[in-house]
Amino acid sequence: MKKRIILAAAAALLLAQGAFAQTNLQTFYDFGRNHFTTTLEGYYGDKWGDTFFFVDYDYNTRSDNRTIGASGSYFEIARGINFWKNSALKDLSAHIEYNAGIGFGCQNFLFGANYLLHNDDYSNTFTFELLYKTFNGAAESDLPLQFTFVWGMQDILDIKGLRFSGFLDIWGEKTPIWYGDPESIGKVKPGKFVFISEPQLWYNAGRHFGVDNLHIGSEVEFGYNFAGCPGLTVRPCIGTKWVF
Repeated sequence: MKKRIILAAAAALLLAQGAFAQTNLQTFYDFGRNHFTTTLEGYYGDKWGDTFFFVDYDYNTRSDNRTIGASGSYFEIARGINFWKNSALKDLSAHIEYNAGIGFGCQNFLFGANYLLHNDDYSNTFTFELLYKTFNGAAESDLPLQFTFVWGMQDILDIKGLRFSGFLDIWGEKTPIWYGDPESIGKVKPGKFVFISEPQLWYNAGRHFGVDNLHIGSEVEFGYNFAGCPGLTVRPCIGTKWVF
């Protein structure tokens, strides 16, 4: 799973309140892949901008139908550069990113900019990113651009503690298709782009018994030619989040 949902919320708080940092751990059960995934996310702001990272681990190595260990990992780290927060361009940041993973066969650097839209109290945010994407490894692209949208809406439906957030990535890539079809390994899908979106719904359930760190929620992964799977895939998940 790719996560950068915390980025919009944290960036908004950074602008509204000054320096801000957050680390959280998410644990999901993926009904589409029938395995667990953990995600460790971190966001840290400073006067020069902000830093965001996450590490995913999938747990689908099995023996006698039991999960016995991690099977793969994916990592992203991004740096936003914005030392003009007091200017008219305060919502525009430069963006540098690196991502790679075990079993993905490719590592990428991305360079570009992002722009943040928000309401007066930053409870609702929308971030748009336009990035140039390098391809090092198994992947290649005729159009090495990535468009990313990140959103976050707090206390939706007037329910305190209920948050709707998510992201959408679209990028150009000639995608090798392999999942579920061993004969297709190494072949290139005629399609030219990949799509991935992960809307999440979280509720701060712990606030009712004095543990504000605890959230429960769900996620649905919508993918097109993503992670070796041809065409459209839809994978619902359920999980918990602990904010440190």
